[in-house]
Amino acid sequence: MTRITYLLLVSFLIISCSKSGNLTLTGTVKGLKKGTLYVQHIQDTALVNIDSLEIDGDPEFEFILDIKEPEVYYLHLSKENESGYDDRIPFFAEEGAINITTSLKNFEGFAAVIGSENQMYWQEFQNMNKQFNDKNLDLIKGSFEARQSGVQEDIVAYDDSLQSLLKRKYLYTGNFAAVHKDKEVAPYLLLTQIPDAATSYLDTLYKTFPRKTKQSLYGKQVKKLLEERKSN
Repeated sequence: MTRITYLLLVSFLIISCSKSGNLTLTGTVKGLKKGTLYVQHIQDTALVNIDSLEIDGDPEFEFILDIKEPEVYYLHLSKENESGYDDRIPFFAEEGAINITTSLKNFEGFAAVIGSENQMYWQEFQNMNKQFNDKNLDLIKGSFEARQSGVQEDIVAYDDSLQSLLKRKYLYTGNFAAVHKDKEVAPYLLLTQIPDAATSYLDTLYKTFPRKTKQSLYGKQVKKLLEERKSN
């Protein structure tokens, strides 16, 4: 065997053994010197590891993943001897390249995810949803204080405000899903944000989804939810 033939064979074996996939996940965990990163997703209601990477000195990471369709994945950090820093960053995985930049001290809170179209819309929704959640907490606090004081008018007013806020959130979520009905994030929001909404409301939204969305992972789950409700 000639030297050139040998080198070609070695190169072929290296390429053959290298990992292939349709999603390249890169990123940096600022301040991380040693630990393990895991990519996870939910399978049969359980969180399972898909891949892992040992970090030893270099805070940058790269995963080559093969995903079947857009789905919410998680980047989990397990840091040696400091379990308090363990955390998970949810991100909407899809074909292409996704980058996650975060820090060790606030692994989830400081995370910036770019590269996924579904992630972009999901983040847009989350920004608005945070306002709903913050307002809800304020109203719950006011309702508690009203009940302590025993002023019936205040109790009724806070209860009405809570119901009104909930209705606004459900309408906003439904409208957001309808506007972005061609994205997999649409059925995902129905499942995670308003699964207890009226069956007729969810059914109306589901019927607006195009075939691609209905046949997605979360589209099928919405269909199953509706079928179970209607059968009961």
